[in-house]
Amino acid sequence: MNVNPLLQGLDPVTANRVIAAAQALEMNRPDQAAFQLTPVLATHPDHPEVLRLHASLLSLRGEHHSALRHMHRALEQRPQEALYHNAYALFLAEAGELDQAIDHLRHACELQPGFVMAWYNLGLFLTRSARFDDARQALRRAVTLAPDYAAARAQLADLLRMDNFRDEAIAEYRKLLAAQPWAGMAWWGLAEIKTLRLGTDESDAIRRALAHPRASDGDRVAMGFALAKAFDDQSRYAESMQALATANEIARRHRTWNAPGFATTIESIRAATCTTDAGQDLGSEVIFIVGMPRSGSTLIEQILASHSQVEGAAELTDLPLLIAEQSKQRQKSYPGWLAEMGTDDWRQLGQRYLERTARWRKSRPIFTDKLPNNWMHIGMIRAMLPGAHIVISRRDAIETCFSCYRQYFPGNDYTRSFPDLASYWRSFDTAATYWAQKEPTHVHPHVYEDLLKDPETHIRQLLTFCNLPFEEACLRFHETQRAVGTPSAMQVREPLRADTARAPRYGDLLNPLRQALGLPLVDAASV
Repeated sequence: MNVNPLLQGLDPVTANRVIAAAQALEMNRPDQAAFQLTPVLATHPDHPEVLRLHASLLSLRGEHHSALRHMHRALEQRPQEALYHNAYALFLAEAGELDQAIDHLRHACELQPGFVMAWYNLGLFLTRSARFDDARQALRRAVTLAPDYAAARAQLADLLRMDNFRDEAIAEYRKLLAAQPWAGMAWWGLAEIKTLRLGTDESDAIRRALAHPRASDGDRVAMGFALAKAFDDQSRYAESMQALATANEIARRHRTWNAPGFATTIESIRAATCTTDAGQDLGSEVIFIVGMPRSGSTLIEQILASHSQVEGAAELTDLPLLIAEQSKQRQKSYPGWLAEMGTDDWRQLGQRYLERTARWRKSRPIFTDKLPNNWMHIGMIRAMLPGAHIVISRRDAIETCFSCYRQYFPGNDYTRSFPDLASYWRSFDTAATYWAQKEPTHVHPHVYEDLLKDPETHIRQLLTFCNLPFEEACLRFHETQRAVGTPSAMQVREPLRADTARAPRYGDLLNPLRQALGLPLVDAASV
């Protein structure tokens, strides 16, 4: 009988408990895993495999730093174990240390070249770090090793789409769907290729796939959004709206949105944040692009990233991770500790942010941080980085909200209903208006519709606000070759179009959204 080398040093009864705990974790049953592991922790607290599983439990509970400590103790005992480097990398990534995570995953792949999960995780984290060429190689390796590994193939296809390898992306999505027609993310990936029209063959195939017994709710949500896009391509707008309503309703069964609680939190953040001396230049090397999703923020970044001095760093998570760090250190939830921060505290936090983002300034002196939700933290940004420029992306309310409603947004739970969307919009609109009026030299509203009417004037205004000299390349932003990791990847590679408004096509079908936003209703005859 072969003994699992990871269980060396454990008696049979204890080993069986450890195996049971590992199986429970694989099935996402943390309570059951804890039941099996608790007595083992009492008798074998330093065993590396016990430490690894305990670290996984701690991570599931959100105790990421404790998970890292336990996993590090395990790794010290088994430095040649690829599985341990992979696990440590996952915990590092959860703590926001992507560069270290990538180093450990590379080592795991060297130790065990056939370790599919390590190659997949490496590709995933390289993608998050915008190292797209290396990410593509890692994901291709994962797919080569495991052709049926759906997550790896879908991620590879997504990356090819982001990198503008349109035909290759389509081919990968089609391969996945040929094997697993119920793969929701593959259908949604095809729908995300805006230049690909989904015809009746696709909408019929999606409807069949929705009824497939192996389709999960997650698959059905993604397929529902893809079906809505197919119906939209076919001008079947009422059917598109019905597909959206069904997909959003399935998503709402799993996660809901507390609109009043969110509005209260946003007001607390605005009221508690204090600014420091605006004359300081700390942070002058960063341009924050904030706003509602689907409001044109990717277009703003593409324009700025076309400038010779600006690196487009995409949607960075460094600011939210700094907020989490401060909350842990001060043992207070955000925004409860904002009022306690003094000038030195804000300066240290700003310097910490610049340290975390230093790699984005290696080739160009200025970089963009385009995480849309950072609009919630404008006051905090002003306090910690008083030299930073903040561009607020704005677009017509109904176009923005409807575009969010049509988008498959895992985690953005406010997009699932018109009342929630309207409430979120009002919170954003109030905060954006407040900070633009209060800090006009450092906070600049950039309106999508104004850009469409007079591109050069508004691009020049944007560059002037960011203290950047005018460059012709910014007018030809669609020619700039760079990977774009958002739903707008295809659009920003095309010249500006004046026909992007979608609400007029849907007419009175959008009256419930208009009502939620407090906008005038339209009747069918006027469309």
